[in-house]
Amino acid sequence: MFFRTKNIKLSPIKQMELLASKIPDVVSLAQGIPSFDTPEIIKKAALKALNRGVVAKYSLTYGLPELRETIEQKLAEDGMHYDFEKEIIVTAGSIEAITATLLTVIQPPEAKSHRVKNEVILFSPSYASYPEAIKAAGGRPVFANLIEENNWQIDFKNLIKKINSRTAAIIICNPNNPTGAIFPKDDLLKIAEAAWKKKIFIICDEVYKDFVYDSTAMGAPDVQKLKFFSLAQIPELRKIIIRVFSLSKVYAMTGWRIGFLHSDEENVSEIVKIHDSLVTCAPVISQYAAIGALDFADKEVGTFRTKYQERRDLICRHLDDLPNVFSYQKPSGSYFVFPKILKLKNSLRFALNLLERTRVAVVPGIAFGPSGEGHIRMSFGRSEKDINEAMKRIKDYFVSVDGSKGKASNL
Repeated sequence: MFFRTKNIKLSPIKQMELLASKIPDVVSLAQGIPSFDTPEIIKKAALKALNRGVVAKYSLTYGLPELRETIEQKLAEDGMHYDFEKEIIVTAGSIEAITATLLTVIQPPEAKSHRVKNEVILFSPSYASYPEAIKAAGGRPVFANLIEENNWQIDFKNLIKKINSRTAAIIICNPNNPTGAIFPKDDLLKIAEAAWKKKIFIICDEVYKDFVYDSTAMGAPDVQKLKFFSLAQIPELRKIIIRVFSLSKVYAMTGWRIGFLHSDEENVSEIVKIHDSLVTCAPVISQYAAIGALDFADKEVGTFRTKYQERRDLICRHLDDLPNVFSYQKPSGSYFVFPKILKLKNSLRFALNLLERTRVAVVPGIAFGPSGEGHIRMSFGRSEKDINEAMKRIKDYFVSVDGSKGKASNL
């Protein structure tokens, strides 16, 4: 009999993809997989390492020293200063980094403490795998609200109410998945101040930080002057900040399973014990590919960013054609849009019916927390062809059943 997994569910994103895989001619806007192939410069770095015969053995548990040196240099360029030898761990993607961190900071029930620190605060809506990772680590997810009418910004009154003596950590996904919202510097500093006073860790998941398209959510007058802010840039906070990054999205490397985390040496020396027990080390061929990505693929990242902004604008134009079906907040980052379904609350039923009747896969908003209900997540990380075809099918369906702009209640 299985005990640990009793209350853990397979990610609804993966559930939708599994259902979609059984239906012919499906167009998927569900899973956040870039449409681009891994850039050639990265593949060449991996092939070169393969041909040199250096990928068949484990690396150090922390990761290849040369990769960690490269990461240290890239972090320094962004105003984050961490020692590659003691403060950086190369991981098997960001979710392994997050899970290893949660297993480290969440106290088990048998801990000899007056009050066990086993609660982790996450925003609603936010990434669907966070709650399950928290539960897998023996913790309890606690949701704090984002305010849709304010471009999905933080409800601080609600957040402060959720912080208590059992709070072990707060997870911040910035830019946010699924809303595409970006949290401004002042708000992040408010969270850090509250966490510092209560001795709470902050896990910063910044996998979409390279995909920022405009400044509307950050209060900057000119997007050209906009620079993404991370709490890991504040040296005084390094004891409570654990920052996670993945190469999966930014370099179109989802299948390579490579990422990293960094924090103060005191934190990293504990997290690495869990990392070692989970994976021993990240895939070595992927580590060599990561060196190629970080050293040589900045031009490709710029191309991806431009394309995603064009696709964001494309999918938003399609949504504008369905004003009786959806309303939405235009995303400022990531490659997701999170439209609200008008006149219908059950997002799972809506997504399942949409899949059955139009052969378009999306993710029900309930997957991302309580306030995600009544929404769906659409990825514009897919190709223009896929976006156009998916939205054509949706529009054709609603027009055919209603004769005009359609209504969400038709599903």
